[in-house]
Amino acid sequence: MSRTLRKNLIWATLFAAAMALVEADVVVYLRAMFYPDGFTPPLVLLPKFLTLVELGRELATLVMLFAVAALIGKSGRRQFAWFSLLFGVWDIFYYLWLKVQLGWPETLLDWDILFLIPVPWLGPVLAPILISLALVAGAVIVLLMLEKGTLILQTRTDWLILAAAGFSIILSFTWDFRALLQQQFPERFRWEIFIGGMVVGVGGFVRTVTRKR
Repeated sequence: MSRTLRKNLIWATLFAAAMALVEADVVVYLRAMFYPDGFTPPLVLLPKFLTLVELGRELATLVMLFAVAALIGKSGRRQFAWFSLLFGVWDIFYYLWLKVQLGWPETLLDWDILFLIPVPWLGPVLAPILISLALVAGAVIVLLMLEKGTLILQTRTDWLILAAAGFSIILSFTWDFRALLQQQFPERFRWEIFIGGMVVGVGGFVRTVTRKR
């Protein structure tokens, strides 16, 4: 690993971890206001104005992560790899900071409201952490390969496989989003859809990076 890549990895990780702390702090404030007795059902439906504020915060988070990735990466593949790494590190540290500050989640199977765009994403904490770990590992592999000058060949089939995996994972989070309207979490998480998406995604990634060049 070159000195430049090592330096970028360190600073990118520090940025994502610090940004995660800011995000976690916002959640600490929200839970102090709306969940003083702990984050348990019945779930609070935020007023329309605060919902719009949350949507704006989520969009701004993605923009900031991509902006840093665009500044570091010198090509489209590198930028996507850096964005994946930043997103993964940010998400993992987000839950670590919440654990430090609130003692939550008590277990990795605790439910959380993960995202609001375009509909609420609901799922156990373990699910997004597994995705984040895969993103970080995949990003590091791609960055190391590109640094060595290895050509990564991606076919239309590769993109279709990754798109199908992403769709499946998103579907697992949004399948029962209407439960939030009843101020409850779903009765169960659609692990079968999630795991299927993860297997297809990881398999598609391995297929891409191990293809003979």
